Amino acid sequence: MGVMILFVLAVSGVTGSPSVTFKPETASTGISTAPNSVPEMTKKTQQEQLLEVEIPEEDVMETGELNPSHYPAQRAAKVVQHFLNTRYGSPFRLFGLQRVHSGSAEDVADSGRKYHLELTVHEIISNAAQTCSAEVLFPRGEKQQAAHVQASCEELLKVNITSQEEALYEQFRTNQSLVSAEYLPDSHGHIQPQNKPLWHLGIVASSFVMLKESTENSLYNMAQVANITLLASENDRLKFDCHTLLHEMVSQEIVHWKLQFTWSPAEGVSVLQMEQLPHCHECEKPPSNN
Repeated sequence: MGVMILFVLAVSGVTGSPSVTFKPETASTGISTAPNSVPEMTKKTQQEQLLEVEIPEEDVMETGELNPSHYPAQRAAKVVQHFLNTRYGSPFRLFGLQRVHSGSAEDVADSGRKYHLELTVHEIISNAAQTCSAEVLFPRGEKQQAAHVQASCEELLKVNITSQEEALYEQFRTNQSLVSAEYLPDSHGHIQPQNKPLWHLGIVASSFVMLKESTENSLYNMAQVANITLLASENDRLKFDCHTLLHEMVSQEIVHWKLQFTWSPAEGVSVLQMEQLPHCHECEKPPSNN
């Protein structure tokens, strides 16, 4: 017998906190102060939607056909979303999970468990959607490994965003010292229009972490970009420092990660470094300016 739990998932995987966001205690001047952001209830962003997920009282790994609205199928589908963002995401292209139509799971010898899914993927910015087939293999072993994903949603890549990306790229290169933002979204769920490309870049970079960290026992969603700054670039790729907050919805933990990544229209997003930061309760609270 299952219990019904109402989750708020960002359709991008990534867009806004499912149930919380973070209010700055003081202006952040660098990536090291933001881990102390204080969670509070807030309004939801426009890119959020309600997704009802029925979670069994006992988390038993099922084989065979899965209920598409239950936790195991939704968890595997969320990994597909993160995978697509790491492969094709950009400041003007973000992928979200719209619906899981069907799913099944099987044990694969000593390799792990493989999920077969039919799902509708949503490209949020262009408001396009496509039904895709995907496979997700969660490897088995003592050391956690990233899930292996196969998915093809070519119809969602047909919208040409080259001119938008090139214009933003030139804008960032021209004004490097001015490119930074913090608390995306803010405590009211708002993001200034000029900061949305930075929010989207933070989402795509965070998808690399969520893809790496996702297991059969986790469900990651983007909560907030605490701060993001464009660094001095040494080549054609723009380099960013980013502190991002992820919501692990099973444990209800907010997990802090420091990322360094590059972006260019030709090469896309590539994460150079990722480091998990201490939990908030292990950090000292920053002084208030009030």
